[in-house]
Amino acid sequence: MFKEKGRQQAEDILRAESGDIRTLRRFESLLVGVVAIGWAVFQLALAGFLVLDSTKTRAIHLAFAMALCFLLLPCMRRPRKGLSYFSVIDRIPLIDYLFAAAGALVALYIVIDYEGIAMRAGIPLTRDIVIGVLLILLLLEAARRVIGPALSVIALLFTAYAFLGPYLPDVFAFKGVSLRKYISNITLSTEGIYGIPLGVSASIVYLFVLMGALLEKAGAGRFFTDLALALLGKYKGGPAKAAVVSSGATGLISGSSIANIVTTGPFTIPLMKKIGYPPKKAAATEVAASTDGQLMPPIMGAAAFIIAEYVNMPYIEVVKAAAVPALVSYFGLFCITHLEASKLGIKGLPKEELPDIMKTLKGGIHYLVPLGVLLYELVFLRHSPELAAFRAIIVLLLVIFYQEFRDARAIGRGLLSGIAIISKGLIQGSKNMISVALACAAAGIIVGVVNMGIGGMITQIVEDLSRGNIFLLLLITAVSSMLLGMGLPTTATYIVMASLTAPIIVSVGALYGFFIPIMAAHLFCFYFGILADDTPPVGLAAYAASAIAASDPIPTGIQGFLYDIRTSVIAFMFVFNPDLILHNINSLPEAVLILGMALVGIAAFENFAQGWCLTRNRWYEIPFFLAASFVLFHPGAVANILGVESSKKYIMYLLGLALYATVMALQKMRLMKEGKNPRIQR
Repeated sequence: MFKEKGRQQAEDILRAESGDIRTLRRFESLLVGVVAIGWAVFQLALAGFLVLDSTKTRAIHLAFAMALCFLLLPCMRRPRKGLSYFSVIDRIPLIDYLFAAAGALVALYIVIDYEGIAMRAGIPLTRDIVIGVLLILLLLEAARRVIGPALSVIALLFTAYAFLGPYLPDVFAFKGVSLRKYISNITLSTEGIYGIPLGVSASIVYLFVLMGALLEKAGAGRFFTDLALALLGKYKGGPAKAAVVSSGATGLISGSSIANIVTTGPFTIPLMKKIGYPPKKAAATEVAASTDGQLMPPIMGAAAFIIAEYVNMPYIEVVKAAAVPALVSYFGLFCITHLEASKLGIKGLPKEELPDIMKTLKGGIHYLVPLGVLLYELVFLRHSPELAAFRAIIVLLLVIFYQEFRDARAIGRGLLSGIAIISKGLIQGSKNMISVALACAAAGIIVGVVNMGIGGMITQIVEDLSRGNIFLLLLITAVSSMLLGMGLPTTATYIVMASLTAPIIVSVGALYGFFIPIMAAHLFCFYFGILADDTPPVGLAAYAASAIAASDPIPTGIQGFLYDIRTSVIAFMFVFNPDLILHNINSLPEAVLILGMALVGIAAFENFAQGWCLTRNRWYEIPFFLAASFVLFHPGAVANILGVESSKKYIMYLLGLALYATVMALQKMRLMKEGKNPRIQR
């Protein structure tokens, strides 16, 4: 009973994140369903056959998101005395119907008067200004409802800075903007709300989120979990290792940490507790694995697609850059689960309690077909992400019908069941997109203000704070990203930080002799925005996992954050060693070598962090682990220190392996001397 209660609490957190709080009456559910399915059909039509101007596409996309947000989310999450009307969750009150209609109309204004606005660019009418102000207010209110107040407050602070700049002290002074210029940039052009982030949300992100929702409704999440348990459950700490692998696989179809936890956590967390993991560590393992699902190509959450636009590279280049760090991060967590099991003396699950691998594959291998199509389209045919996702969705729809026909063994029943699953997937996909679309649109206000001229001022302030020190600048960026991420979704955090700090990281690095690719700077902001999902005291992922595990959310978040230190180490390393993001690496054998050495490097780092390798570490072994990790992650730096030619830097890998082998040999000899079997200790 408690297990079901915990799962329900986790699902409540997910519904709150995705904007699905109200219990609707029949006709209200029908209305919301029609709007949600209409949004999905519109997006699929755009990818398939509908040709529309990009600005109009973004406006329609935002109109759907605004309408659904006001229909699904109350103004206040908790009732307040005298204001209970604004926290109604058992129906949609009249005021929210009005907000939904008004939000959709003001978002569509740029479509309705498209030619007129284009003709008077920069010279808005009074009507344009009034509707622009309404759009900003309604957008910020919608964003507040679904995301929380942080993004709206930050957007208002940037807006205030734009207007009050001339009256601030000299160090913060800015020439300021007029209301006409502000409205023109923010609401009547593609410099603000209708900018790149919303454009990426409308053209690409929706399709990937929709694909994830359809896969989840079809049962793919359970398949990945069962498959991981069947493969790894019998080994030491098997359920924890299965949680890592299943969350990585689920990360292929979901860009949400909480969705990952709700999908895989109810199966893996109880099994981890059963074999001996403390509730806190069981939940923290699931948190760390699910959080890093956003790092896993090819989907990686909405921010990855925006990275491609900001750095002006094909999306496949983002996938290429993210591949090694993501695999290394997951392998690091895999090592953590093994080391924790070794320290606690935890074994695997009995074979009879594990899913049968052949039966599992037979029941769900068809889920891999649309993912295979997606990867083939992206990697081999090099098609655009939207085309690849569209074709994968078409294949997925056929797979769903195949599955239902097979299970129902009757064409009519299978057809109805398939349509029901697809309809639920379309509705859930639209609900999942509300927060992403509104975050992108609201963050566009901040980007628009920065582009009005205050960007240079902020850049100067950040440079002054870092005193031109690249290490301090990276630390400021990392801490700021995590602090912002406590109140913002990953996408919004990335947009804000990338707009303010990514160019500075590159330029300051160049001043001090560090070549930092722009891709590395953007991925750095992205990685630390993700880490906020399990950073106490706000990390919602920790709250969702702790509800399932019956653990305290704050200690769970702290433990999850400690597990995720490996991810922050990787982010710092690829900034200084671009080889880790395969920058200018086009040789497959070389890429495999870099990956292999990085995997050993993260294993050495986790041996240090967990205080355990074959047995408990001695103090004099710690430098060996740290040195081996650094050499294997950044052989070029060590080569420079030792005066080795840069062309021979890969020889340093032998040094790193030798250091690691040395400490392992020391521990093995110590165990043999104590009469213990090293294999058992491991």
